[in-house]
This record gives sequence, structure tokens and C-alpha cells, in this order.
Amino acid sequence: MSHFLISAEFLVAKVLLAAIVVLVFLAALGRSFGYPLIWSIDVAQLLFIWVCFLGANRAMRLKAHIGVDLFVRKLPRTPRWFIEIGLALLALAFLGALAVSGYRLTLLNWQRVYGDSGISYAWVTAAVPVGAALLALTITINLVHALRTRSLVFYADRGLDRSDSQLG
Repeated sequence: MSHFLISAEFLVAKVLLAAIVVLVFLAALGRSFGYPLIWSIDVAQLLFIWVCFLGANRAMRLKAHIGVDLFVRKLPRTPRWFIEIGLALLALAFLGALAVSGYRLTLLNWQRVYGDSGISYAWVTAAVPVGAALLALTITINLVHALRTRSLVFYADRGLDRSDSQLG
């Protein structure tokens, strides 16, 4: 993925997170003074689902998702590499099914109104197919790189050690 798109995705996630903080703060402030902003919590929840998928995609790109690798880590590199390739293909199948189901759900919810905000509920459910597609694209890029270089798909290649954080 291009550096521009990666930067844009990260900027959007930051802006959405800042908007969530502002909306929740304004809702609390409004309630304190007897003027609740009823719609603000709905909008904050809508933005949160989008931030979750954008954050999940960033973590996938950085190979920073939590993994349970107690037994796999003890394997030699080649069998571990084959397991990661298989898991990547399995993840792609799951994300494809999730994207299709999420798309159908989005179409079903276009007329439904989300809470008191007046916004279509489709904006909430659209995060699922978009997020699944982004994750599938990132896994595909990682998979192609792994096939070309015999690197790992889900773990950073630093001597198979994940002790330091990559999210920096």
C-alpha cells in the first residue's frame, strides 16, 4: 500500500478518535448544565466502530496483533512459515465472508435510523465490509511479501522475537 494511503488512513483514525473525545466531553458537559446532546453518544459510537477497524488494519500492517504462539514459536522456521501461510489463507476466506455479509447487512439497514441522531444505520454497518476489505488487502500484501521473501505473514521477522512494541 502506498505511503500516502497509509498516512491518510492513520490521519483519519486520529481525527475520528479526537471527534469521539470531543463528542463525549460535550455530551457530559451538556448533561451537567441540563442541556444533553442526545445524538452525540450515537455519533461517537458510530465513529468508534470505524476507529476500531482502522486500528485493526494498522496493527495488521505493523504485524502487532496479539497472537498465541506458545507452541508455534518452538517450531523450526519452515513449518512455522507454512502454518502462517495456511492461517493467512483461512483469514482471507473469513474476511471475504465477513465483507459479503457486512455488505448485505448494510443494504438491509439503509432505511433504518440510528438512535436519535437521524443518521442511517448503514453508516454503522458499512464499517464491517470496509474494515474486512482493508484487513484482507493488508493480509494479501503481507502474504505476497511472505511468499516472495519467505518471511512471516503475521509476525515481524526480528529473530522471531516480539518483545518490543511496533506501534510507536
